[in-house]
Amino acid sequence: MVKSIMIQGAGSNVGKSMIVAGLCRAFTNRGLKVLPFKPQNMSNNASVTTDGGEIGRAQAMQAMACGVSPVIDMNPVLLKPESDIGSQVIVQGQRLTTVKARDYAQLKSTLMPRVMESFNKLSEKADLIIVEGAGSPAETNLRAGDIANMGFAQAANIPVLLVGDIDRGGVIAQLVGTHSILDADDLSRIKGFMINKFRGDVTLFDGGLTEIIKHTKWTSLGVLPWFTGASYLPAEDASDIKPKSLGSGFKIVVPKFSRIANFDDLDPLSADPNISVEIISAGQPLPLDADLVLLPGTKSTIGDLKFFRNQGWDIDLAAHVRAGGQVLGICGGYQMLGQEIVDIEGIEGAPGRYQGLGYLNVVTEMHVEKKLAFVSGIDLISGSKIEGYEIHIGQTSGTDCNNNWLVIDNNKSGASSKDGKIQGCYIHGLFSSDEFRKNYLERIGAINIKSEYSAKVEKTLEDLAKHIEKNCDLDEILKIASDK
Repeated sequence: MVKSIMIQGAGSNVGKSMIVAGLCRAFTNRGLKVLPFKPQNMSNNASVTTDGGEIGRAQAMQAMACGVSPVIDMNPVLLKPESDIGSQVIVQGQRLTTVKARDYAQLKSTLMPRVMESFNKLSEKADLIIVEGAGSPAETNLRAGDIANMGFAQAANIPVLLVGDIDRGGVIAQLVGTHSILDADDLSRIKGFMINKFRGDVTLFDGGLTEIIKHTKWTSLGVLPWFTGASYLPAEDASDIKPKSLGSGFKIVVPKFSRIANFDDLDPLSADPNISVEIISAGQPLPLDADLVLLPGTKSTIGDLKFFRNQGWDIDLAAHVRAGGQVLGICGGYQMLGQEIVDIEGIEGAPGRYQGLGYLNVVTEMHVEKKLAFVSGIDLISGSKIEGYEIHIGQTSGTDCNNNWLVIDNNKSGASSKDGKIQGCYIHGLFSSDEFRKNYLERIGAINIKSEYSAKVEKTLEDLAKHIEKNCDLDEILKIASDK
């Protein structure tokens, strides 16, 4: 039987995704066939899979750490928030429905068979499966019908390691409090704990470890110092997006939409020391000294178009354009730049026709069918090769599509104003292509662009594996996985 172990958190955002990625690479480096799994994820940062679906971007990154291609079974349930009270539900890579949070509580209990089906498929292909939980098992109000944490651990009969985040403070209470609130059956699943994000001399926390062990009787499996390379790995939550402003250099300004999606498009840009990326939150104006305004993807194009105008960003963008500034829209941002968005079927809300920002002579028509595909092609201006993926609803057409600046899978792609100052496309991940990123940015005024992002991500995964190998007891973790 396949070995497996589940990493759960004593709270949200404790670093589970990063730890799972590091464990995946560390055990892969030991010669094991390792696969990642997350029963239920909530994120608008999604990735296309090789078998034609979509999963959370963190699981795609974990697959990379394992040296394998991402498949839908690595994240069988993905919730993509479309509003404050509702989410699109993706099951085994395909859209099932859109539900309100209250209704999902009833739906999720019916999804366990699909979750177990995906887990069992992976089990046939691996020596070790490393499972990531969601949120915290201490949210006992969500325990009924749970498929994300202890509900799954019980169904799959696998052991659990609990991770606490010392950086936010109160880590002893996080772990001991979780121990005190779980029922006996769930508590029996937890075989040890780890401390993450420690700053300074880890021996200073020896007394803290003693306290946790005294109250829980759990085994300490390591204290992980702060991993500085984490910023080079894709973030899963929009709250993790942080601006990187150097005060000089080529400035890219990105309005932070309320439903921003696939924001890992920004990672290769933020990683370049000669690029300043400024994420502009609601209530703040778009800076007038931007070299490029980049409108990113969004899970709700029509809703975020209204959100954009409510911030006054449409006025700021108009000033940027009048000054001759460059604008790039990706996916939902591309759709916003057109003349109109037509949603007769009411896919994103009330049926209707919605006025776009009007900078490209194109119209987008929304249809329920979603395009999910890996793509490759070239940038027509520089001839640079491009690889990426499309994940969107809606089809865009119009005369500015004749001013296409990309050829993707032998077809014209993207749209451009006649002067080339305003451009849009559906391709996520295009800035991960080192040659394209360098040529694109330098032709619009950047200088000394670094072209080693892909290599940097790979090095970061290796550094992360070494970091975990050094500071955690991997032999004991593997033994726990074997004893399930």
